[in-house]
Amino acid sequence: MNYHWNWGIYWEASPEGTGSYADMLWSGLLVTLEVSAIAWVIALLIGAAMGVVRSLPSPWAKRISGTYIELLRNIPLLVQLFLWYFVMPELVPDAWGDWLKQMPDAPFWNSAVGLGLFMSARVAVQVSTGIAALPRGQQAAGTALGFTLPQTYWYVLLPMAFRVILPPLTSELINTIKNSSVALTIGLAELTARTRAMQEFSFQVFEAFTAATVIYLLLNLAATWAMRLLERRLRLPGYGAG
Repeated sequence: MNYHWNWGIYWEASPEGTGSYADMLWSGLLVTLEVSAIAWVIALLIGAAMGVVRSLPSPWAKRISGTYIELLRNIPLLVQLFLWYFVMPELVPDAWGDWLKQMPDAPFWNSAVGLGLFMSARVAVQVSTGIAALPRGQQAAGTALGFTLPQTYWYVLLPMAFRVILPPLTSELINTIKNSSVALTIGLAELTARTRAMQEFSFQVFEAFTAATVIYLLLNLAATWAMRLLERRLRLPGYGAG
């Protein structure tokens, strides 16, 4: 039996009664962008903090950060999302568990937090590597200026380290966008979930997933372009690629 191609399927009304299939994909794209943006902010904030802790001279600090990184980096994202969504409400006190279960948009927030924490372990490694790559004189210069250790990190080390690690951070941003598709497993109606819904409603498999492929490709190319533009604007002579 030959496949019946129908590239006009995107403009046909969806069975949901809220617009066309293109509208369905658009709504999924917006959710993907929102989840990815929140997860990326979480990944940057917590990842930077744990990266700094990993670079401290204290053995206990290194153990704490190392445990955090290895725990989150070596457990699959799918398992972590399941733990956050299904297991966590059963482990906390009943009042908190009931609140988590009844929280509006629970799949959205569980996905954003779970994905953000998962990516934060990878960002932490990048940040600590970037700090280690800096000349030792950077920290000595901060000390000579009378900065405390937190001030040295904030004003001297981190601004330089982030310039060094912008290329690998670009890859982590793209991975955050792509990994958001795993959230469909806990009921989040992001782009991949909406694509599967379109395929199941219309039976136009190739058209549905062709659209998703193109959207993901354009989205990640845009993210890459934006990060490269940021890298060029922040580049300092002698650091990063020429």
